Amino acid sequence: MTRDQICAKLLEIGLTLPEAPKALAVYVPAVEVGGLVYVSGQLPMKEGKLAATGIVGQSVSLEEAQAAARQCAVNAIAAVGLALNGEFDRLDRIIKVEAFIASDPGFTSQHLVANGFSEVLGHVFGPAGIHARAAVGVPCLPLNAAVEVALLAKVK
Repeated sequence: MTRDQICAKLLEIGLTLPEAPKALAVYVPAVEVGGLVYVSGQLPMKEGKLAATGIVGQSVSLEEAQAAARQCAVNAIAAVGLALNGEFDRLDRIIKVEAFIASDPGFTSQHLVANGFSEVLGHVFGPAGIHARAAVGVPCLPLNAAVEVALLAKVK
């Protein structure tokens, strides 16, 4: 799949592919090794600002958290592109996604938040975007982000 095809699929669901995210600390957004691309945890950064901050189930609604997860997805796709030097056609499939949701102790719908991320990957990549997944509630995330998502992808 080419970058243009990815952009067109994202546009169908009202999203755009951003520039690859910049690291916010001492790490790289993604690294390719041994036929795999490891994407660091992506926050819902959009135009240099967090799309959602706070705790899901308190100050952040389920819908806002799902939208933040969608933003994490486009950021993760951009990070994959960075690791592959823009050669998206080398991407074979998404293997695993790990979603971390800053959650109120009574909030138990982390899996529904993570669906925001997973649905974007499924829409863009079709069967190659369907993956194994973990969705975990945590007390807080960097910069007070509501959601952070990492992924593992296989390349050709």
